[in-house]
Amino acid sequence: MVIGLWAQMKVKSAYGKYSQVPSRGRITGREAAQAVMASAGIHDVEIVECHGTLTDHYDPTHKRLALSHDNYRGHSLAALGVAAHEAGHAIQHKQEYAPLNLRMSLVPITNFASQMLPIAMFGGFFLFHSPIFINLGIAIYIVLTVFQLVTLPVEFDASKRAKAQLVGLGIVDQDELVGVNKTLDAAAYTYVAAFVSSLGWLLYLLASRR
Repeated sequence: MVIGLWAQMKVKSAYGKYSQVPSRGRITGREAAQAVMASAGIHDVEIVECHGTLTDHYDPTHKRLALSHDNYRGHSLAALGVAAHEAGHAIQHKQEYAPLNLRMSLVPITNFASQMLPIAMFGGFFLFHSPIFINLGIAIYIVLTVFQLVTLPVEFDASKRAKAQLVGLGIVDQDELVGVNKTLDAAAYTYVAAFVSSLGWLLYLLASRR
């Protein structure tokens, strides 16, 4: 929980800071995402605006890249970094990047495990140390931990692609990359925190069974 809170604070701090720093090129996040995908020959992905803050995501099923309002219309270093990162996922999809394909295959069972989690938690609360609910919790956290582990290379690779493309296409200058790096690196901490959290719960439940 502490690591998760720390990661959230880091990403909010970095994003808050660099969302106030405009890029010299004044290119919007939408334009950046479009340019990054076009450089990889991707022209069939729809770029849409979505509600919320840091709700940006790439939907491989519908080939849709969603950017939050500030990142869709904004031209800050944070907006460009996030937009290019999501475009990196689109490139992974086109190139059939193995970790992304594995992650996509795990989505159905991960969603099911997430839906079962409240049952295991409430059952364990009312029937403390019940073997049935402990074993159910272990099975759930095995799935969640594997999913979070597979997510790490997917996210790190997308950020690596984003940084290279932003500079390579001349969207940002080399010295502006500092703001992009700090924003994307902070976002990566949240995925690491999610993995550590899942692993921690899994180890705790395994120890409880003993």
